[in-house]
Amino acid sequence: TCRSQSLSLFQNNRDMSKRESLSRYNLIIKKLKQHPASFKQISEYLKLESEIQGYNFSIEIRTFQRDIQDILALYDIEIKYDRYLKAYRIERDEQPEVTARILEAFDTFNALNISERLSNHIHFEKRKPQGTQHLYGLLHAIQKKVQIHFIYDKFWNGELTDRTVEPLALKEFKQRWYLIAKDLKDDTIKTFGLDRLSELEISKISFLMEKEFDPNKHFQYCFGIVGPNNTAPDDIILSFNRVQAKYIKSLPLHDTQEIIEENNKGILIKLKLFISLDFIMEILSYGDSVEVIQPPELREAVKGIYSKALGKY
Repeated sequence: TCRSQSLSLFQNNRDMSKRESLSRYNLIIKKLKQHPASFKQISEYLKLESEIQGYNFSIEIRTFQRDIQDILALYDIEIKYDRYLKAYRIERDEQPEVTARILEAFDTFNALNISERLSNHIHFEKRKPQGTQHLYGLLHAIQKKVQIHFIYDKFWNGELTDRTVEPLALKEFKQRWYLIAKDLKDDTIKTFGLDRLSELEISKISFLMEKEFDPNKHFQYCFGIVGPNNTAPDDIILSFNRVQAKYIKSLPLHDTQEIIEENNKGILIKLKLFISLDFIMEILSYGDSVEVIQPPELREAVKGIYSKALGKY
């Protein structure tokens, strides 16, 4: 009927308006994260993006002022006008890492949400679901401090086990999500891959922690998902060749990375880490572009793996 068609058209227009507003918020944040900008510069940037994305992001100053308030409410990002610079800038961003991931996800969504067929333009990496359907429920359990139960599939032996745990935090590593939790079977903090977790049940049984679990502190000197091994972290020195040095500088191996020396031959970096299999595998992935300088035990471990591999050829 005409009425149902009108309602459908109204709903579509409203959805489009919401999408344009959210996209505009993200563009404003992205622009100001690069450097402060005047309203004229922001307006010109939005007009350019309107042409690229096929939306209407153009706004007047009054709409921009409302956008600033919406961005504060949605992202907890405060934008203010700097009279000295005569430009708008980000005054406060409480969660910069979270904001960056939101912007990244929204960019991906917008790029894929186009009317043209994508098969000839985008090549997707073939991979299995990463268990992200559990994220919301797990975050709820962590926030409410309630026990959870699930079936877990161990990679190394394929054994299915029942687990009842106290969820503490979530961690991402190499495009996989992991749950950090205390296993009630042995009161040990363990890591569980979300992609190997099934039949998740969130109980009403609450638990108390002696002190708040801080995942940043817990994994401060860890590479990957393996937690501290009750020993002191090692001072690790690696040498990378000139070509690989550019990548290591632009994407550090770890937060503790610092540059010791750099010349036309390459770069020498220092890390403070617990030596784990994850870290050894990372070193091996660079092939002959890297050399372990210290500690001796790590150098010997890598050397031994290469010797065994060479023996297969």
